[in-house]
Amino acid sequence: MSQFPASSALDLFRCDGRVALVTGASSGLGERFARVLHAAGATVVVAARRLDRLESLVADLPGAIAIQADLSEAEDRERLASEAERLAGPVRILVNNAGIGGVGGIESEELDLFRRVMELNVTAVWHLSKLCAPAMIAAGGGSIINIASMLGHVGATPVKQANYCASKGAVVNLTREMALQWARKLVTVNALCPGWFPSEMTEGMESDEGSQRFITANSPIPRMGEAHELDGALLLLASAAGTFITGQSLIVDGGWTAR
Repeated sequence: MSQFPASSALDLFRCDGRVALVTGASSGLGERFARVLHAAGATVVVAARRLDRLESLVADLPGAIAIQADLSEAEDRERLASEAERLAGPVRILVNNAGIGGVGGIESEELDLFRRVMELNVTAVWHLSKLCAPAMIAAGGGSIINIASMLGHVGATPVKQANYCASKGAVVNLTREMALQWARKLVTVNALCPGWFPSEMTEGMESDEGSQRFITANSPIPRMGEAHELDGALLLLASAAGTFITGQSLIVDGGWTAR
């Protein structure tokens, strides 16, 4: 018999008493993730380059902490991990959300762009997870949620972005390997893979007629997702509700990759 009665099922999704670090939290999905984890009881630390936006966010989240950091820089990642623990305590929930991408055919992609995308979308995920995991392990476990994409599982063309697809595919398999290495140390590692959602990266798609025709013609649920439709998946992977889930990709894409 489970130690949790069915009447307490909703309590499993609470994050009370846990420190959650969310990167790329100055806008879009990252901001939403921070608000959801705070609402679920976590002490939230938010990180991004744009300090003014972070300060505006934490003003709405009592007890939250803002740390300015450029996640593409190794020194900033090290400082972020150290400051988060010093100011809030051991990080028990890490949401690796910061990311970038560029659109264009491979012939026109610049090598520097490809390198920058891989550094932020892949290396920073590996590095910040490596920095936070020891404290999670010492504290008795934790959850790492890597924000990948459905485009880590399928190609993007006719939206041409090899740099982004390559990086998110790497995050998906990095997630599997980190999960295997840390499973017996009570750290779960999973990838949350959104489909087409409004964000800075997809800015304009929600109002562009051609983009909307493309999405409605190809998505089984014929629309873009809404930010709140990731809330449940996030809390499942962050909380005690998901302690037997690790190494997985939770794809929230309206059925796009089921085709």
